[in-house]
Amino acid sequence: MTTSTMTDRQPTSTTGAVRPELRALDGIYRARGLHWVGDGFRVAGFFSAIPDAVRKLSPFLLLDYRPTYEYAPTDKPRGVGVHPHRGFETVTIAWQGSVAHHDSSGGGGVIGPGDVQWMTAASGILHKEYHEKEYARRGGPFQMAQLWVNLPRAHKMSPPRYQGIVAEQIGVVTLPDDAGSVRVIAGEYLGVKGPAKTFTKVDVFDVRLEEQGKVHFAFPAHHNVGLLVMKGDVVINGTQATLHDFAVFENVGELVVIEAESEAQLLVLSGEPIDEPVVQHGPFVMNTAQEIDQAFTDLQRGKFGHLAD
Repeated sequence: MTTSTMTDRQPTSTTGAVRPELRALDGIYRARGLHWVGDGFRVAGFFSAIPDAVRKLSPFLLLDYRPTYEYAPTDKPRGVGVHPHRGFETVTIAWQGSVAHHDSSGGGGVIGPGDVQWMTAASGILHKEYHEKEYARRGGPFQMAQLWVNLPRAHKMSPPRYQGIVAEQIGVVTLPDDAGSVRVIAGEYLGVKGPAKTFTKVDVFDVRLEEQGKVHFAFPAHHNVGLLVMKGDVVINGTQATLHDFAVFENVGELVVIEAESEAQLLVLSGEPIDEPVVQHGPFVMNTAQEIDQAFTDLQRGKFGHLAD
């Protein structure tokens, strides 16, 4: 990925060098309300509101976002019980609250504010996710997002793996003029590389901007790009966006310029598309219907391993 620190929008510089063209916006979308995943995650699903989202945002398959919510104390942690996945990865990003994860490959851990859980289901895995026990007992604010990231055919049947990424491992770019900061979870920005190991080229950036702060990103035109406004009001390539707006870009131009009209936080996603068929049925994402049928057969035969409730 290339990046830019330009502070204007002219097509050429005084030296005659060509500068990236502003990326065209496909549209600004909003989720169709909130829905429960298990009893612990009441989320807004953005991809269902975007026409042809899987093509426009490949390799990303899903974005569920839980805006800040105060959970009451409980002795029974809320969450999602044992369930299977095959053919993709789940990425959980925590800003507030704490979640525990366990899976049938032996992976697991607890993520809290600033941490990331990157689980590669690949050939098949069982897992469960719950509010961490001590967090559940005391209650408090909760804010998280989960992404599903597709795997190319060559890696769909790779062994599962789990990456527990703590906040201290995530590189931070401090923007000029006290404009804000960019946490690089995956990919690279201004020479800072994210700790997440990925199968395809993806960028996952957690961006914070002060009022009147600006940030510039230059993504290859053939990469798909989207961003979620989690706080504040911003102007994206000249278009207004506000709280819980999701901006999707066309594959025209490279430069994304974000200007904050108030203190803002954004989740910025970019990825090289996987040019392969996508066949999804519930928790399985493969290339053919026959592979989906095989996933159900393998699950019934215990090939996803075992995990207690």
